[in-house]
Amino acid sequence: MTSISLAEYRKLYGGGRKTATKRKNKVKGVKVESVGEAALIQQLKTLKIEFEQEFQFHTTRKWRADFHIKNTKLLIEVEGGIWSGGRHTRGKGYIGDMEKYNAATMMGYQVLRFSTEQVTSGFAIKQIEGLVK
Repeated sequence: MTSISLAEYRKLYGGGRKTATKRKNKVKGVKVESVGEAALIQQLKTLKIEFEQEFQFHTTRKWRADFHIKNTKLLIEVEGGIWSGGRHTRGKGYIGDMEKYNAATMMGYQVLRFSTEQVTSGFAIKQIEGLVK
């Protein structure tokens, strides 16, 4: 058995590992609707509860609530990624969420937070309906 240098090996058999395939960057500012949000939209429409999505409740910050129930001061948040290490469970995201929810409360809003599982099981819509109707 003969040995060859690394340079010779690469010359004979290729450069080895190719550069990693680049992933497309997500377009900033475009929000993708989650499974939980899609389910809640259908549930709210079924009960004829008027709502607004991506409601900007603060005048100087770019904070948005997932849903605002029209003619009320009720904001709904569907927290995604709570089991998969999403931003709501990591330090910076968690602290940012607290600041946002506290500001909404100080502005007179009620904030209801639900997991995707709570929305898809029907738990969330029962609580929302209880407050609205």
